[in-house]
Amino acid sequence: MTDPVVIVGGDAAGLSAASKLSREDPDREVIVFERGSWVSYAHCGEPYFVKGEVDTLDDLLSLSPAAIDERGIDLRREHGVVGVDTDARTVAVEGPDGSFEQPYGDLVVATGARARTEPIAGSDLTGSFTIHGLDSAAAVRALLTPPATFAVEDLGGGDNLDREMVARYGAMEPPETAAIVGGGYVGVEMAEALDAWDVDVHLFQRSELPIPMFGEAVGEAVVEHLREQGVTLHLGTEVDQLLGEDGRVARVRCGDGTTVAADMAVVGVGVAPNVEIVEDTPVELGESGAIAVDEYGETTVENVYAAGDCAEDRHVVTGEQAWVPLGLTANRAGRAIGETLAGTPTETGGIAGTAVVKAFEEECGRTGILDADEARDAGFDPVSRTITAGSRSGYYPGNEDTTVTLVADRESGRLIGGSIVGRDRAAVRIDTVATALEGGLTVDEVERLDLAYAPPFSPVWDPILVAAKVLNGTLDG
Repeated sequence: MTDPVVIVGGDAAGLSAASKLSREDPDREVIVFERGSWVSYAHCGEPYFVKGEVDTLDDLLSLSPAAIDERGIDLRREHGVVGVDTDARTVAVEGPDGSFEQPYGDLVVATGARARTEPIAGSDLTGSFTIHGLDSAAAVRALLTPPATFAVEDLGGGDNLDREMVARYGAMEPPETAAIVGGGYVGVEMAEALDAWDVDVHLFQRSELPIPMFGEAVGEAVVEHLREQGVTLHLGTEVDQLLGEDGRVARVRCGDGTTVAADMAVVGVGVAPNVEIVEDTPVELGESGAIAVDEYGETTVENVYAAGDCAEDRHVVTGEQAWVPLGLTANRAGRAIGETLAGTPTETGGIAGTAVVKAFEEECGRTGILDADEARDAGFDPVSRTITAGSRSGYYPGNEDTTVTLVADRESGRLIGGSIVGRDRAAVRIDTVATALEGGLTVDEVERLDLAYAPPFSPVWDPILVAAKVLNGTLDG
């Protein structure tokens, strides 16, 4: 009898692989080990749960354990895989009933990533959070809710929720001032979430602009808008420690020795891939520190695959391996691996680092390579232009300025990156640029794309086309 497919990790990549495999090959045994209680949930929805736009934790769940069981998947929660023996084809598992060895025929590592807190000392103080898990998000919302109106049951989550921790935060008085350490995705989204609870928000970012991976034009627009919303920005400021009183966050200390009062903190300084279970195996890691894989998601060891936030993927612009931990990448790669294991080899697909983020009313998008130094390191001679154009026909209600940056290689004219920011359906327009990158289009070809036009949706010349036209003129010159 064939040993089962063992999948380590019960979220996006892992359960996408399990679901696809079980559907395509229902006779193949599939075991999913998940070290925690929560499975198949929407990480990206957590700030909106904290804000209150998402009512309960249950709304963030994609598949319940019962639904997973109905698909014929053997899901084992509270079972942590602590080691892999690729020669014996076994994994070492620690569960509620003790430790054991589980043989596998094929192994899928979908262990995700963890929130980083280093080098911020004091991140373990009460009132310090990383928004990287539903328990953490629930604890923040509990803290923000006045004790007189708080009830654990209102948050949902059932038996999965760490009710003791959440109840402890629900009994505390809400914070007046919050410090957000890190101005990336989590930091910007949490600024909006905390502001909705009338908390005085201070955002600390060590670079001169927030969401630096979105480029200068987007960062400048976000700075202006955050300040309009009353967020206090500490740009070019590095935080080295959270200071406490009676075990709870009380102040933030910056690298220059100055401090700012805050009675809660959100640390969002990035994530790191969870690769510990393969570190003592022949499975190789890439330059990023995530697991290196081929176009089918297979690692350097036969029958061992990796997908999601713990694995690299091929970048469509450079052709090299890159680590960009995002939701679609995880779901898509997991599904492809499931199909491969079912007998139909399927490529996981390339990545362009396409991402969007909402900063209050500003919609931000990015894809490809924006940084000039990164472009030059990849062998390109980058040329970029930034334009601002209307989102709809000027005479039609709702028209808003939309700022687009496009980056191309001077010699080939190939488009290699782009960003966008605006308040009227700006973010979704980045998909046009991402598609152009996937197709290897030149700026001239992008300028001639037949994009839709009608006054309620776009001007005759969509902002992407305007940007391509301006950049193409530069290249021609």
